[in-house]
Parts: sequence; structure tokens; C-alpha cells
Amino acid sequence: MHKKLKYNTISSLVFEIVTIICGFILPRLIIGQYGSAVNGLVNSITQFIGIITFLDFGVGKVVQSALYKPLAENDTKKISEVVASARKFFHRIAIIMALYVCVLLVVYPYLSGNHFSWLYTSALLAAMSVSAFSQYYFGIVDRLLLNADQKGYIQYNAQTLTLLLNTAASVILIKNGFGIHAVKLASSVIFLFRPIYLGWYVRRHYEIDYRIRYEGEPIRQKWNGMAQHIAYTVLNDTDTIVLTMLGSLTDVSIYGAYNMVVYGVKRLFTSMMNGVEAYLGTLWAKEDEPGLQRAFAMTEWTIHTTVVFTFGCTGFLIVPFIQCYTNGITDANYIQPLFAALIVMAHACHCLRLPYNLMIFAAGKYKETQHNYVIATVMNIVISVLCVKQWGLVGVAIGTLVSMLYQTIWMARYNAFNLVRRPMTVFGKQILADLITVSLYAVIPLPRLLTHVQYSAWILLAVETAACFGVITLVINLLLYKTQLNQAFDLLRKRTSKS
Repeated sequence: MHKKLKYNTISSLVFEIVTIICGFILPRLIIGQYGSAVNGLVNSITQFIGIITFLDFGVGKVVQSALYKPLAENDTKKISEVVASARKFFHRIAIIMALYVCVLLVVYPYLSGNHFSWLYTSALLAAMSVSAFSQYYFGIVDRLLLNADQKGYIQYNAQTLTLLLNTAASVILIKNGFGIHAVKLASSVIFLFRPIYLGWYVRRHYEIDYRIRYEGEPIRQKWNGMAQHIAYTVLNDTDTIVLTMLGSLTDVSIYGAYNMVVYGVKRLFTSMMNGVEAYLGTLWAKEDEPGLQRAFAMTEWTIHTTVVFTFGCTGFLIVPFIQCYTNGITDANYIQPLFAALIVMAHACHCLRLPYNLMIFAAGKYKETQHNYVIATVMNIVISVLCVKQWGLVGVAIGTLVSMLYQTIWMARYNAFNLVRRPMTVFGKQILADLITVSLYAVIPLPRLLTHVQYSAWILLAVETAACFGVITLVINLLLYKTQLNQAFDLLRKRTSKS
């Protein structure tokens, strides 16, 4: 089990690193080749069709939770029932999503303003929608089965390969003067290779009866999972949607540049946790309470410590990086330090809630927690709409930060009272350690802007920042979490010795 966790963590980490690198390459090429307005349009469309992803992370999470127990018991019949039910459900959802895209093709060009013609905008939306379906719908049940069986590394490796192929093809097309429509359509074709491979792998290694008949619904709470994720998707996409409707595409482009960095850091961080949910889910299914308590305590401390260090560095380095990344671009002001600080804090809060969110998913508590997502979504929309006219980018960042803070505290409380039962003072101590560490970060006199706008200067600043923050993080944890720190070092030593 620990070996699978290691494989999942490494392959997921590699995939996220490749995703971040490719994510830096393409937007910069698009801005340079087509301009900030086109890049803003691409970012805006991405968010509007992002609801398609709930096919994976909404009901998909419920399906994955339903598979933990039959996989642990090697119950082939039950596994077949869950998989067959999931395939039938996703087929229906795909039809609904296709209708949603058809509505967007008509309505979205009017929402995005008069920067581009109706035909130009609709054609680009159509090309990007096909790409989204290729990535998130085809082969989704196979991916969920592999993740639940702690074989996520199979699909992560496939994702890494297709992402590299897509980036190479996109760079070649952009460099050779092809339009943005051709670039996005090529992506759609490339992303089809992954589900074909996963389907072949599952058929070869699992005995699944796709035509099995079953009585009752083998996937409980699937509608609750869908409702929860629709709220989550809206919560994540609120900023871009509000800016598109009440701001400008230039603001969307600026937001996209900063969001690319923080979202990349967040994905790199969460990739290390991709195998943890399945591990916690297995312990929950086996009712191994002592093992679950130990695993969750270590997971919580690891996430908080790593988030504070990672996003602390990001907060100091993001504006200097954007200086380098947008050097030479004059059609928009990309240097926005206050917005940068707020959006980094918002995404840091999103990651701090991860241990509690992972436990909720592992235990399959969707119906019991869905109202939390709805409340956070409403908070984000209301605050963002009220603040965007007055403060623009800063206004939408405030809405995101407040809603993420609410979710983090609510999930920690729910977990303490209903899942891994323990006093809320444990969470309070961890938050206190986080605040002390961040406060010490803030007093270090590091430069906020580069005098020489070069990547080499930024790399030196990054090394200096990481070293200073690393020492502070180590000292704080030696004082407050010496036991966990020793356990982490012992685990590292054992793995090093084995290597």
C-alpha cells in the first residue's frame, strides 16, 4: 500500500511539474503572438466551460468513494455494479453538458463584450469545448477506478505524455503563424489518446462486467456530490466570470497571469496529496481508527507546514516573476502587488483546508457537507460583485479570500466533531503556528521588485527567499511540533537508506 502511495505521489508530482512548465510556456506565447485581449478571451472561455470538469471531481469523487470498500474486499461483482452505474450516469451528464455548450455558443459572445466578432468567439469556444470533453469525459470511469485502486500513477503518466505532446504541437503551430482556433483544435485531437490507452489498460487488468444488472443504486449520494461540486466550480470560477461581465478582458488577462502562478503552485502541492485520499479511504473502510488517527495527524501537519512555506515564498516571489514573464508587454499593467498578496492568501487557504476536505471525501460525506459549499459560493459571488466596481481585481480577490477562510474553518470543525474526532484546540494550535511563521516571513527585508528584470536575478532571489523561510519554518516546528518533525526525518532517512 505504501509503495502504491509512493508511485502515485511521484507520478502525480511529475505531472504537475510538467503542467506548470507547459502552463508558463503557452500563455506567454499566446500573449506575444495574439495579444492580451485574446489571452483574456482564452482564460475567460476556459472558466466558462470549466463546469465540464465536475464530471470528474463532482460525481467522480462519489464514485471513487463507492469503490474503496469493494476493491479492499476484492468484490468483483460490486465493482462491476459501481462501474456500470457510473458509465450510465456519465453518459447522461455528457448530453446535458453538450446542451450547455450549445447555449454558451450563442450567449457567451454577447457576455464577453465587443472585442471580437460573434463568429470568432463562438468558433474558439467550440474548439476549446471539444478539448475539454476530450480531457474530462472520455475514459473518466477508467480513471476513477485506477485512482480508487491506488493505481493513479497509470493515468498520471498518460496525462504527462499527452500534455507534452500538446505543448510541443501548440508551440509549433503558434511559431508557424497558425490561428488560435487551429491551436486549440489540435489539442482536442491529442487529448483523445489518453482515454484510449486507459480503456485498453482497464480491460486487460480488471474483470469488469459492463452489462451487469443490479437492484438499487450502487452509487449513493451521487446527486449530493454533483450539487457540491457545482457549487465548488462556481466558487473557483467566480473571479473570472465577474471580471468578464463587470470588468474587462484586459483585467481577465492580468488575473490569468497571476492565477497561472498560484494555481500552478496549488496543483503542484495538491499533487503530493493525490494518493492520500485513497489511503485514508481504505483506512476508513477497514474501520482502522488508530491507523486513521495517526495518518490524519501526520497529513494535517505536513499540509499546513508545506503550505505556509510554499505560499510564503510565492507571496514574495510572484510579482518579481510577473515582471520577468511580462517584460516587453505594454498593453496592460501586470504589476499588481496588492492583488497578488490577496490572491496568494486565498489559494493558501484553499490548500489549508485540504486535510479536512480529503477526509470528507474519503468518508463519503457529501450530503452532510454540501451546504458549506453553497454558502461559500454565495459569499464569493456577493462580495466579488459588490467590490469589483470599486476595486477591480482586488475586489474579486477579497471575495475569494473571505469564502476560502470560511470553508477552511467550517471543514476543520466538521472533521473534529464527526470524522477524526478530537478537540478544536488541535486545529487552533496549528493555525497559531502558521500565523507566527508568516509574521516572521513578513519582517524579512527581501526586495519586492527586481532592479534587473531577468530570470537569473529572479532565481537568485528565489534561492535567498527559500533559504530564509526554510530556516524560520524549521525553527518554529522544532519548538511546536518536534515529534512530527522527528517522524518526518525518520521516514526520510529510512527511504534514503533503502535507496
